[in-house]
Amino acid sequence: MVHKNAKKIIFTRQEMFDFNKKTLLNRGVTIEAIAEISFQQQSKYTDDISRDICIESVEKILSLRDVFHHVQLAAEIDRLAEEGMFKGPIQDIIYEDLGLFGIDETMGLDVSGLYGTIGQTNFGDIDVNKHGIVKRLNDAGKEDGICHTFMDDIVGAIAAAASTRVAQVMNEEIAHEDIGVKRFSIFDL
Repeated sequence: MVHKNAKKIIFTRQEMFDFNKKTLLNRGVTIEAIAEISFQQQSKYTDDISRDICIESVEKILSLRDVFHHVQLAAEIDRLAEEGMFKGPIQDIIYEDLGLFGIDETMGLDVSGLYGTIGQTNFGDIDVNKHGIVKRLNDAGKEDGICHTFMDDIVGAIAAAASTRVAQVMNEEIAHEDIGVKRFSIFDL
């Protein structure tokens, strides 16, 4: 039972997607920029993927409850670090994106892990090689007044999960063609 004066903390998938899209845009990240990383990563292995399936995959992932919580927390941690709101050494550790600080990567592994070990492997590639918007976020985070310690990893993780989802969708299509089924639902992939 929800009380009249209770704060809303549970959202629909559409609401979570809308919040995540707005939060990412406020940090300079578009769905298309994330999807481009997924496209580049998967097009190495599959010739006929489209950018549309990559965009669809990013959108699907942005509507998931765990991803909603990660995106919102990552953006807020970076904002607080930009404003100098943390105390003690953690302020500088986060703000300067200390290389030995791995909590941001842990959050990225958690998001990419929604699509299994392959998702995490894809995240490792994106995290190490800094593709597309992840590189831009990482580089901008080195400028005075800007912190993307968590955002670059969350964005990379979303791209990795989307890349893995694209591979799953493509393989599901092949499997269905092999048994002569023309249509199937990819909603749960």
